[in-house]
Amino acid sequence: MEHITTPKVENVKLLDRYTNRKAANGTLYLTATHLIYVDASAEVRKETWILHHHIATVEKLPLTTAGYPLLIHCKNFHVAHFVIGQERDCHEVYTSLLKLSQPVKPEELYAFSYNPKMSKENREIGWKLIDLKVDYQRMGIPNDYWEITDVNKDYEVCNTYPPEIVVPRAANKAVVIGSSRFRSRGRIPVLSYLYKENNAAICRCSQPLSGFSARCLEDEQMLQAIREANPGSPFMYVVDTRPKLNAMANRAAGKGYENEDNYDNIRFKFIGIENIHVMRNSLQKLLEVCETKSPSMSDFLTGLENSGWLRHIKAVMDAGVFLAKAVKDEKASVLVHCSDGWDRTAQVCSVASLLLDPFYRTFKGFMVLIEKEWIAMGHKFSHRCGHLDGDPKEVSPVFTQFVECVWQLMQQFPCTFEFNERFLLEIHDHVYSCQFGNFLGTCHKEREDLKIFEKTHSLWPFLLQKKQELRNPLYRGFTAYKELQPNTLPFSFQFWCGMYNRFDKGMHPKQCVLDHLLSCMSQKMKLEDNASELENKLPFLDGPLPSEACSLPKAGYAASKTPMLNTPQGYEVEPPPVLSNGASAGDVDVTSDVDRKHKENLLHHQGLHDLNDAVDGLDSKAKDGKLQHH
Repeated sequence: MEHITTPKVENVKLLDRYTNRKAANGTLYLTATHLIYVDASAEVRKETWILHHHIATVEKLPLTTAGYPLLIHCKNFHVAHFVIGQERDCHEVYTSLLKLSQPVKPEELYAFSYNPKMSKENREIGWKLIDLKVDYQRMGIPNDYWEITDVNKDYEVCNTYPPEIVVPRAANKAVVIGSSRFRSRGRIPVLSYLYKENNAAICRCSQPLSGFSARCLEDEQMLQAIREANPGSPFMYVVDTRPKLNAMANRAAGKGYENEDNYDNIRFKFIGIENIHVMRNSLQKLLEVCETKSPSMSDFLTGLENSGWLRHIKAVMDAGVFLAKAVKDEKASVLVHCSDGWDRTAQVCSVASLLLDPFYRTFKGFMVLIEKEWIAMGHKFSHRCGHLDGDPKEVSPVFTQFVECVWQLMQQFPCTFEFNERFLLEIHDHVYSCQFGNFLGTCHKEREDLKIFEKTHSLWPFLLQKKQELRNPLYRGFTAYKELQPNTLPFSFQFWCGMYNRFDKGMHPKQCVLDHLLSCMSQKMKLEDNASELENKLPFLDGPLPSEACSLPKAGYAASKTPMLNTPQGYEVEPPPVLSNGASAGDVDVTSDVDRKHKENLLHHQGLHDLNDAVDGLDSKAKDGKLQHH
């Protein structure tokens, strides 16, 4: 709170970028964790909350007739344009936000003060929810060819890898240690995913320290062990995800890429995904296009093309498709790396795993995938997301691109993912929010040093509590689709309005067809529960007549089984509800409140017949790949 000099400013305007409506007028509050704007001009109390950690930039604009503008850009692509009446207030809010949005020490991050009133035991259970050993066991590891080893338990091999890694059983400790000395930052080849159908593996590492001619016997033995762990293939691929020119430039610094002459039976391939600096600039250009107030169609499409963003998304997707085809169709193992093996390598291995394994398309599986490929394997979230005040050149939307690749797959295969778009957006928001400990730091060792597991909470239990609203109503189940084969021709990629313009009112409909379907299905479940409850009450409404006392239990049972109550859609007209004395509602002049509610409920059920037809129609369209999003 020491950074907040002015906690409250009144008569602040909030401008709307896309509509010509009158600016909102209200009060701006600064708290220890959030900027809160309360719109006083709205008929219903309306609040805008912006987490300090979400703020990417704060900019003071030139004075206008309305006052002193303050423009805030957020990491989740929210843009807020305030106009403050007094220069002093504007300056104090500006300086406070600069300090609050760029903490210097990790201990200042929100996760260390966030307290959801959860017991210590439940917090610990939350951190144990995702167990990577279980995922390796699901793949059939350990087996004759692969083992889970604690050779890195003291971070002697690599300080950015987790304590336990999966390596070929044939690679002894000397081979592992020797290989680590020949790989950038000690990031040796380790298993990412094993395709059980044919023993082909996806492995990952960093670039070799080969320079122009250096070689390492242990590293060559390590790759041989990976190849021989897949007896069904006489060769393996080594994939460098960088453009060839970039990799060649690294040779001058004593790094580089594998020489095919030095490694037995490898096939080397460059993929050509650009580096973090190109991606950062590309996103900036994309956002400039998104923020253009009234673009023509030509301007928008030209700007989108010039940003190169979708071209980069396609490059990541193409790489994932290549890996998946090599493993499934060619039955060949693949070793993937970029420079240090924590950016492009994580993207490509994750996309390939999603294409090959339906488990990773479930709620739990997707969490496992992020833990395994991103968190455990040392993607530098703290640097790439700018959690702390540091080098801006280290910031890059690497994880954002992966999330978008998943969304692009969901557009092509709308029935194959258990979760919906909102689930992806929730995860993306919390990568930047620092509210939970999962994405803090740069590697497992750093998270241990920060005592993340003792002092913060895990995101995953929080998301699972919201599972009902984050699920995909079109999901066909775990076994409906196995491997995915996406089309990666340019026309297959869409601009993700729901990510980059989701906070802009005038840009797109707020309710897509899947959200509407989910809402209808939720309403349907509530109505069915209500109908069931009323059915149970109905036989005991007024008590049995003396002559029918002995037959009522049977009649009650029959009533609960009758098609009239459970499948009203089978009737052309609504049947009159049966009263507790055996008479129909048409035989008496007065019906009770419960009867009336029951009758209304049956009318609702009649409507549900139409809803069921609509749901079935949407399902079949989605299965045919014809579902259009609006």
